[in-house]
Amino acid sequence: MTAPPDPIRHAERLEPSIFAFPVEKMRSGYYSDKYFVRTREQLLAGGTNPPVTMQVFQKRNAVVAGTDEAIAILKLCLTEGYDFADLEVRSLRDGDRARPWETVMFITGPYGAFVHLETLYAGVLARRTRIATNTRAVVEAAWPKSIMFFPARHDHWMVQTGDGWAAHVAGAIGVSTDAQASWWGSSGIGTVPHGLIAACGGDTVAATEALAAQLSDEVSIVSLVDFDNDSVGTSLAVARALGERLWGVRLDTSGTMVDRSMKGEMGDFDPRGVNPRLVHKVRDALDRAGFGHVRIVASGGFGAGKIRAFEEAGVPVDSYGVGSSLMRGSFDYTADIVRVEGKPLSKAGRWHRPNDRLEVVT
Repeated sequence: MTAPPDPIRHAERLEPSIFAFPVEKMRSGYYSDKYFVRTREQLLAGGTNPPVTMQVFQKRNAVVAGTDEAIAILKLCLTEGYDFADLEVRSLRDGDRARPWETVMFITGPYGAFVHLETLYAGVLARRTRIATNTRAVVEAAWPKSIMFFPARHDHWMVQTGDGWAAHVAGAIGVSTDAQASWWGSSGIGTVPHGLIAACGGDTVAATEALAAQLSDEVSIVSLVDFDNDSVGTSLAVARALGERLWGVRLDTSGTMVDRSMKGEMGDFDPRGVNPRLVHKVRDALDRAGFGHVRIVASGGFGAGKIRAFEEAGVPVDSYGVGSSLMRGSFDYTADIVRVEGKPLSKAGRWHRPNDRLEVVT
């Protein structure tokens, strides 16, 4: 099996305008740790505003994301009277891999021009790198099968756009909202949801047919099949009703429930949730009924470890929907001054770490 392609590394950085920042509030320090705002006030009032080099890094093996967003913050939100031309910024790109302690970005310029922005650029780098690294782990575990990025409901809606971009550069094949897909000009994908099934009287077939009737033939129809806790029976019913129009069925049985098709088979495996035996039963039933074209999407509690276990066991899943596991963990960034007026100066335990992979940002 070939290795998955590298994370996506776009040739051009995202334009600053795409982020729709509240620039004046960011420039004022509204979103910044107060001590940085007070430091800026002191630097500007006291007449001491030396040129410094800020070194930005994190401490884990990671897929970097958020560099374009961080650079946009520096371009748009500097202290009044300063311009990006007053800085020299060198940076990795979104989609680059970084080693622990490897410098991801250098910012050199008058400290008072950008001191108030540390909270912001460190924060976006931490968030987007976490999403990209976690997504990359499941992409590699599932390869060559695809990953659908479904964590929108697990966090605040305002993080969707940047999180979707981070998942995209990591290799996710699809995202669930238009906002998540907006930065690269795509749109969200989805399945027939439980809510529509309920609105159709609990009839999964009726809900799937209703949605298919509203969508063009180019849109893939994927139906959730756990509403009645009968994934085999519901999958067959939907396949018979839609035929070739049905792209796939999505198994999403709760981890606290046992699908009714497992009755009489329990004893040597954990029957709860979406488990290998359930997937095999659905696949076998669809194949026997002549629906070999219908793909199986597995979701509900999947992370890199569970996906890897399914793949090693040869479970016939065609695609994985992954949600809350992609939000976990931390990839915190640190920013340290390592040079002042061109000379080495830093707190104990920190020192200048050159990185010839960094690109000059214009």
